Amino acid sequence: MSRTDMFEELLQVPALASWLGLLAGLLAVYLLYSSGTFQDKQKRPPGPRPLPLLGNLHQLDLERLDQSLFKKVVVLAGCKTVRQALINHAEEFGERELSPLFHDFSKGHGIAFSNGDGWKEMRRFTLTTLRDFGMGKRLSEEKITEECHYLIEEFEKHEDKAFDNTEIITYAASNIISAIIFGKRFDFKDPVLQEMVENDKEVSRLSASASIVIYNTFPMLGPWLKNWRDFMKKIEDNTLHMLHLINKLKETFNPDICRCFIDAFCTRKLSLKESDAQRVHYHDDNLVYSVMDLFGAGTDTTSNTLRWSLLLMAKYPQIQDRVQDELSRVVGDRQITMEDRRNLPYIDAVIHETQRFANIVPTSVTHSTSRDVTFQGYFIEKGTTVLPLLTSVLYDESEWETPNTFNPSHFLDKEGKFIRRDAFLPFSAGRRACLGEGLARMELFLFFTHLLQRFRFTPAPGMLEDQLDLTPAVGFTLSPLPHQLCAPYPHLWS
Repeated sequence: MSRTDMFEELLQVPALASWLGLLAGLLAVYLLYSSGTFQDKQKRPPGPRPLPLLGNLHQLDLERLDQSLFKKVVVLAGCKTVRQALINHAEEFGERELSPLFHDFSKGHGIAFSNGDGWKEMRRFTLTTLRDFGMGKRLSEEKITEECHYLIEEFEKHEDKAFDNTEIITYAASNIISAIIFGKRFDFKDPVLQEMVENDKEVSRLSASASIVIYNTFPMLGPWLKNWRDFMKKIEDNTLHMLHLINKLKETFNPDICRCFIDAFCTRKLSLKESDAQRVHYHDDNLVYSVMDLFGAGTDTTSNTLRWSLLLMAKYPQIQDRVQDELSRVVGDRQITMEDRRNLPYIDAVIHETQRFANIVPTSVTHSTSRDVTFQGYFIEKGTTVLPLLTSVLYDESEWETPNTFNPSHFLDKEGKFIRRDAFLPFSAGRRACLGEGLARMELFLFFTHLLQRFRFTPAPGMLEDQLDLTPAVGFTLSPLPHQLCAPYPHLWS
């Protein structure tokens, strides 16, 4: 039987004929819609025409979604637009868009991927707890400084030999948030820490894969997609780790002694009466997923930014020279503290420029409109997915003198003093801005300065600075591609 005969025979199958009829009907509706027959009179944001079922999926580069969104499909692009939406219209643009993948991740619980009264209560409680544990204060500084010493010890083991710093930097960053969540740090060789970090890394990578983007459009395909199955397995494994750590802390829980975030959660639950409206939100699901949110966010973005900063120092040795000259002149060999930041304007500028240039979370985390809104003259319906394209803010040509170049002068005035910029939004803005911004800023400053006080970063032997690749590895966040650097002792490079 020829292929033509087989196709004609298939057309005789009633079910297939029905499906073809449905598709023909959908196509007819689409053509009528495209011609304006069914469109209302509201002014919609401009953009290319979508296809039936597929929408604009065929027009996206699924490997670099943030670059694709410079097309008309972008909802929020450019510094002025993003700030206006997230700050001036914070309520309207402040919902979290719960895609199928985000729902799989958290089931609507926790902090990052939830909405409504539950989200408000968890965010308020988490902010209060982070501040109680010293976020941005002396207590956090002491924990970070201690962790800096562990990290330096790991770097010293490699002497002047090239090595990949990914794991040890990630473990160090993870230990800061772990100290707050669990009341302890992990040894870098702890298999639980290593597995949780590796699972989070895979979750980030898989969540930006082409098949997962397709899954968010057609969630019924999930069980047939290997990346989705792998994603769910990593989430399940980390959930079990979190549950085990939480249960161990519950076994020794004492409401009179607050050791960590988990203790604070349990204490808060005990303090609320049955009649208190907030009590309904203090259940195990919210605890587990809030812990997972904090662990993931507190590990990934900070460690990736620090890795970018060291790679950029090796790439641009003349900038590294100025960093170390300023450190030598202002601090010398003594212990660095947060008080030093005000006297280290060039270093502050380098760290800020690293965050801008690295563009760690290029599309932010998707938002959704909480109600109908007319924005910049365009009508946007309630429930519309909103992408605050942070790439378009951090690389806005109308805001930055040399947006595509690593240039610490973006944050310095003519006298060399540090200046703030409105277009600096790596932590996003508005109701969904990063909870741990104060902690992250402290970590970046202390880790970076401690490492640059101690080491000189250079390419691996046989490699020139120009050969260091700044192309990002694409995931939910943008991280450096695998690479090796040398970090010789001062006496080897002074």
